[in-house]
Amino acid sequence: MEKSAAVQAENKQARRRWRWIVLAVLVLGVAAYLLVPAFNSLINRLLILFSAMNVDTIVGFIRSFGMWAMVVSFLLMMFQSLIAPLPAFLITFANAAVFGWWQGAILSWSSAMAGAALCFFIARVLGRDAVERLTGRGALRSVDQFFLRYGKNTILICRLLPFVSFDYVSYAAGLTPMGFWGFFLATGLGQLPATIVYSYVGGMLTGGVRYVMLAILIASALAALVWMLKKIYNERHRRDAAVVIPPGGAADAPCGSGERAPEQAP
Repeated sequence: MEKSAAVQAENKQARRRWRWIVLAVLVLGVAAYLLVPAFNSLINRLLILFSAMNVDTIVGFIRSFGMWAMVVSFLLMMFQSLIAPLPAFLITFANAAVFGWWQGAILSWSSAMAGAALCFFIARVLGRDAVERLTGRGALRSVDQFFLRYGKNTILICRLLPFVSFDYVSYAAGLTPMGFWGFFLATGLGQLPATIVYSYVGGMLTGGVRYVMLAILIASALAALVWMLKKIYNERHRRDAAVVIPPGGAADAPCGSGERAPEQAP
């Protein structure tokens, strides 16, 4: 009993230390943005890159770093994860255009995994109030509904829905009792199909919002197909579970079968 209490106290102290570390990093980041012109200019440039919704612009930005292009792309995906809901698919398309579809897919998948883990860790350390300041209370509540309805399957389901920001899901998962490795595994499996599709289509893009929207429609169609099949399976499973087996061992006779249940003696 004393050992368990000591472990809990140690875990609490470790979480408190990490909380101060994360808060210090965030404060330093905000201070650098406000006080360092070069850092302020870089962050504003990144925000403009995403708001332009143009793959060619991001491709040019990544290529401008030469041999450091992969590192910059990796950090760019993590930046996108923190500042939800910037569109991650733009980086995925750009990676495919710069590095080829399969190398781009590996880079996009691994960097997105790192970003998801970071969001989970921040939420687990700082708690709900801090996360709501980062993401917005309304956005977090919308994801809460998915967790209430689907539980641990939320990670897989939401990753297959292109209209749900997975950054919000990562933050929300960190606020649940879910273990990190369960979250990490579900994240890796859930985001793999979309990453492969986006990368393969992105490798054929030449730029422009028109091509981006075409790729999104293709990926959305595949995600909708998976979602529909899963929904059909769940409905059938619920119907089968709703069949009542009486103590005698035989299922209830269907209505209109012509058979009458035996009357009980008064």
